[in-house]
Amino acid sequence: MRKLTLSDYRALAEFRYQIRRFLHFSECAVKASGLERAQYQLMLAIKGIPAGVRPRIRELADIMQIQHHSAVELVNRLAAGGYVRRHRAKDDRREVLLALTRKGEKVIRELALHHQEELRSTGPALVGALQRVMVSGSKRQTRKATPENIEGSC
Repeated sequence: MRKLTLSDYRALAEFRYQIRRFLHFSECAVKASGLERAQYQLMLAIKGIPAGVRPRIRELADIMQIQHHSAVELVNRLAAGGYVRRHRAKDDRREVLLALTRKGEKVIRELALHHQEELRSTGPALVGALQRVMVSGSKRQTRKATPENIEGSC
C-alpha cells in the first residue's frame, strides 16, 4: 500500500472544499427557487438525459443513483407542483415517459443559468484543485479503478 504525503492530504482537502463550496451555492439557489435539491437534480436529469435514453423513472433513478421508489416519490412531488408530467409512449402505450412542463422548463433554465455563471467564476479553482489531486496521485503507483472498488452502496 502506498503512503500519502501531507501534500496529498492537502490536495484532497482543497478539492473537497471546492466541491462543497459549489454544492452550497447550488443548494441555496435551488432552495430560493422553491425546490428541493433532489427535485432540481431530477429535473436536470430529465432535461439532460443522454440521446437514445428514454426518460423513464427507472433510467432517471439510475442516473441519480437512487432507489426506484425514491425516484417515484420525487416525480410525484414534482408532478403535484406542476413541474413534471407523465405521458404514455406513442410506440408502447404501457410505457410511461416523463417530461418537464412549461413551468419546469422555466425553472430549470433559470437555475441552469445561475449554475453556469457560478461555475464560470469558481470553476478555475475547482479545476485547479482537481488537477493537484490528480498530479499528486499520479506520482506514485495507484490502485487501478474497477467497478468493485468504486461502486456500491454507502
